[in-house]
Amino acid sequence: MFLVPLVVTTWQVAAHGPLRALDERLGRAAYAPSGAAHFFADLGNASVAVPVLAVAVGFALWRRQWRTAAAGALAMAAVPAVVVPFKALVGRVGPPAMAGAPHEFFPSGHAATAAVAYGAAALLLCRRRVWLWAVALLNVAVGFGLVRCGYHWPLDVVGAWALSGALLMCVARVRAGGWFVPTRPSPG
Repeated sequence: MFLVPLVVTTWQVAAHGPLRALDERLGRAAYAPSGAAHFFADLGNASVAVPVLAVAVGFALWRRQWRTAAAGALAMAAVPAVVVPFKALVGRVGPPAMAGAPHEFFPSGHAATAAVAYGAAALLLCRRRVWLWAVALLNVAVGFGLVRCGYHWPLDVVGAWALSGALLMCVARVRAGGWFVPTRPSPG
């Protein structure tokens, strides 16, 4: 489910395909930094997002939900472990606002950090889908802020969301009891 958008965005960015050209035009048109855009972009900083997840992991541990807490923490640890080499491999140049920065913008680490931290926190703390929708809207705001401030191109954010979606599916699977659950021998 998340593999297709990740493959398509990576291919288009790396191969300088038509989606990349459209992406860069859209990014330039969206560039208009504001206080609100900076606020939402800052919600993707690890110093903001990771403590939110840490509280959720602590609460899950307090409720003795060891596997789910471990899955949330491992998903967050996987973000830099996957994003950093991915960025080095693709080597995308950033928007004009980031001129002179290293050529490592795809996928967005800030968008991935926000998506996994807030998404995993919601999975650890909440049983109602409405919270997942609220987190999705929060992540759209973070992505919008990153693009609006000129920190990332739109496809950088979309690629990060696809990558994060795969990590969050693992957390959801563990929470649902689909993995790491001991099986009972069948009778008979």
